[in-house]
Amino acid sequence: MSLLFTPFTLPSPAGGLSLSNRLVVAPMCQYSAINGCPTDWHLVHWANLLNSGAGLFTLEATAVEPDGRISPGCLGLWDDTTEAALANHLQRARAQAPHVHVCVQLSHAGRKASSAAPWDGGALLSPADGGWATSGPSAIPHLPTEPAPLALTESDLARIEAAFVSAAQRAARAGIDAIELHAAHGYLLHQFLSPLANQRTDVWGGSFEARTAYPKRIFKAVRKVFSGPLGMRVSATDWVDGGWTLADTQRFAADLRALGADFMHVSSGGVSPQQVIPVGPGYQVHLAQAVKAVCGLPTMAVGLITQPAQAEAILQAGQADLVAIARAVLYDPRWGWHAAAALGAQLPAQRQYWRSTPREAGHVFADARIAMR
Repeated sequence: MSLLFTPFTLPSPAGGLSLSNRLVVAPMCQYSAINGCPTDWHLVHWANLLNSGAGLFTLEATAVEPDGRISPGCLGLWDDTTEAALANHLQRARAQAPHVHVCVQLSHAGRKASSAAPWDGGALLSPADGGWATSGPSAIPHLPTEPAPLALTESDLARIEAAFVSAAQRAARAGIDAIELHAAHGYLLHQFLSPLANQRTDVWGGSFEARTAYPKRIFKAVRKVFSGPLGMRVSATDWVDGGWTLADTQRFAADLRALGADFMHVSSGGVSPQQVIPVGPGYQVHLAQAVKAVCGLPTMAVGLITQPAQAEAILQAGQADLVAIARAVLYDPRWGWHAAAALGAQLPAQRQYWRSTPREAGHVFADARIAMR
């Protein structure tokens, strides 16, 4: 039996979230929002990936305040307008695949905010070009050619904490099932974790305990107001000497479990242009395995997992509990269907699609009463 297509329950204080399978669509920024609000692009994009065959669909990095957006085109969830827009678009998209659960990745970009979309070069934008002043743990730019961010003050930290809490409450009202806090890829919470970006000399910098204190503060604050599955996406290593390490991540994950975390999503890199990443098929899976072994939390593996047999092997070997795919499902929005066919499994799908399965693939859909008529 295929493990990829067996049910899995994400634990939570509210009693857990039952997923139809262990395939997760990872968060992928679309840079197509207007003032933080989703557009028709998101409506089509979400409905499409909700019908990918995955058991859990994760919305892209969603900023908790305007200055926390990666780009002017990023999604937000910081006021009544953004909440209403997200809830409306999500409700309409989910009506096309009501069997799929939805997670949102709440984020603040910190010093990597105010950037152009990738197809426009991705460079830091000046205020004249629609950008804004950035902030971070320390006044250290991501690139030496960029202006330094403003070092966050105690009042700034309190404001951002309140923004994460408010966004989590808005997410719950919008019908979101799970929340992933973004502490990876060089964004704000990762900036606090990494000694490459965090060189503060107060209670928020220096030792491991000090550097992890603010991300843990955010987690604890969100945990108080959100009873669904709550986890964190982490960069398990900076891939830079002197940076955040896998051992640090293992220790941090154990701390998060003690604070009530329900899952870990393990990625890597993003905080320094000096990173040297050994990119290849499944290059981050060993990181997920190492984190899972120490913290014992349900763990997602991600990163160049592109083939059904590869995803299945990760689960069969116990390296992770769930497999997240990203760009592969953009290229093939029915990746889950094809994986089920390849692995001899079945999955739920909307009845309008039941007749689409090629005869040689067998009955891929769990309820395919009209598939062969």
